[in-house]
Amino acid sequence: MAETYIIENVEALWPKVDRTYAFDQNKKRSMPCDPREQNAEFSIQFRMDSATAKALFTEMKSAYDANKEPKWAEKLANPFVKDDNGTYTHKANLKGAYKGEATAKPLQVDSQGTPLPDDFQLTTGSTVNVAVQMIPYDFGGKQSVSLRLKAVQVIKYVPMEARNPFGAVEGGFVAGGDANPFAGSNSAPAKSNNVLADVADDDGFEEEEAPVKRTASKAAPAPSSADDLDSVLDAWDD
Repeated sequence: MAETYIIENVEALWPKVDRTYAFDQNKKRSMPCDPREQNAEFSIQFRMDSATAKALFTEMKSAYDANKEPKWAEKLANPFVKDDNGTYTHKANLKGAYKGEATAKPLQVDSQGTPLPDDFQLTTGSTVNVAVQMIPYDFGGKQSVSLRLKAVQVIKYVPMEARNPFGAVEGGFVAGGDANPFAGSNSAPAKSNNVLADVADDDGFEEEEAPVKRTASKAAPAPSSADDLDSVLDAWDD
């Protein structure tokens, strides 16, 4: 079995770890689903700095080289996406089921290693450690290394917030203000039954908004030898 590798101190992006999700073509977004449905998976995208990306790529390259088959590409292509600010993004996932059997959901723990509630919903912007297994593969003639999601440790949690559809109204009522707009009136204001607090989504997750404009990172040039990995990694900083 592949060894577990921990990606440390990365920013969680659109995590879906509490249950399985699949992309709904009609709604144009990921929706909760049964683990056995087509394309059902647990997943987390993450943003990492250059040093973390280099260390991760080095481990992925080692896994690729150790399992490479004769017809595979000689070198592992850089799979990360480089953001305009110099950080990198990638994804780890776990299929909802293998051969018809539902998989165990990834473990979620707090900074002290204490398991979090089964329905805990991680949020975008939280700082996490991500435990993965590296699985080299060949699919449709393309070879790479997937990151199989095993567990997530929450280092810093960003609370989920309700979305407010309103802007400020000048001169309007301010909660906790000194002035009482109803002073002198014998009748209390009518309560509204129409509460417009648009909580993130019915499933508790934010829409997968388009991230900061990114450009695909240049594939690292093939080195003249296997020992020239440093020159490949340094090319990312161009």
